[in-house]
Amino acid sequence: MTSAATTPAATRVPLLDLKAQYQTLRPQIEATIREVCDSQQFVLGPKVEELERQVADYCAVKFAIGMSSGTDALLAALMAFDIGAGDEVITSPYSFFATAGVVARLGARPVFCDIQPDTYNLDPEAVARFLRDDCRRDGALLVNRATGGRVRALMPVHLYGQMADMSPLFDLARGYGLHFIEDAAQAIGSEDSHGARAGGLGDIGCLSFFPSKNLGAFGDAGMCLTQDTKLAQRLKVLRVHGGETKYHHSIIGGNFRIDALQAAVLLVKLGHLDDWTAGRQRNAARYTELFVAAGSRLVTPTIREGYRHIFNQYVIRARNRDGLREHLLAKNIGCEIYYPISLHMQKCFEGLGYREGDLPVSEEAARTTLALPVYPELTPEQLEYVARSVLEFVNDA
Repeated sequence: MTSAATTPAATRVPLLDLKAQYQTLRPQIEATIREVCDSQQFVLGPKVEELERQVADYCAVKFAIGMSSGTDALLAALMAFDIGAGDEVITSPYSFFATAGVVARLGARPVFCDIQPDTYNLDPEAVARFLRDDCRRDGALLVNRATGGRVRALMPVHLYGQMADMSPLFDLARGYGLHFIEDAAQAIGSEDSHGARAGGLGDIGCLSFFPSKNLGAFGDAGMCLTQDTKLAQRLKVLRVHGGETKYHHSIIGGNFRIDALQAAVLLVKLGHLDDWTAGRQRNAARYTELFVAAGSRLVTPTIREGYRHIFNQYVIRARNRDGLREHLLAKNIGCEIYYPISLHMQKCFEGLGYREGDLPVSEEAARTTLALPVYPELTPEQLEYVARSVLEFVNDA
């Protein structure tokens, strides 16, 4: 590891440096933006259609439907199955708020099952226990014994860039007749041990192109993925207020259209995505190598055997996480807590009846995890400065 003497005192390492990425792509991006401006076709159109084709190919699905954000992709996916009042959706308590927020926005109830301690993804055994012990059959319906709600969908999250344990989750969804939606907002290009890509195994997969994602737009953008022709058509109708023909509305949808400027930028970036992923993987491997070599008590990320982890985030566990965060920030090192409060403990979900201790693995993750800079433009000197600063605190604690 680089000695302290060779690291400038003013070293600053942001959590993410989008400016560095932009500088390498600036000529192509400015050219494609001018092209859109010259066309004056800003909503949907040929740029969006080309992005949809390329993302569908990249994610190994038949159809990709551009959406206005990752949140709206999740919302449209639920709307495609008419999820609403009286319905319940099983999902993870350890995720960005949109995962559960979209369920509640439709008047449905999120049901939280705990996560696996190593991957932070939804635990299939916890889901199986809920379905077996807390639900009953009422004809064709699956009913939550405690609430009387209709359990209609299972929505796992592929957190931090690694796919959830999909095989048992898929079997549970099919065995109980549940719609299966993948929240793949952080996981474009990630794969399971069979080579299946995130977003292509469920009925609908949902991507986010928020600027901080591995493939980021110049604002909000998202996408729904599906192998099903009828679902693809329904999603296209839902994103334009439910109108298959202009001014004729067979269903109620929303304004979930992706704009052409975002599609144009994403088309430029998509060709670089695998190289950026490789950079993130190299940085993650180097962090882990340095932490393990130092014999630290940090818990480093788990990569499931045979999986392709794209490292949207590199997340460690530390006993005094908050102290470590303050230490790093004092050294001008960007870091972030994803997520400090599990969803079942959020104030807006108090009415669901969850209490502290109900989902202990998620709650422990919220207390102990911290994300370090892992973006592909991170220099070796910056990375070693981060690692050394982490170890300084951990070894002194």
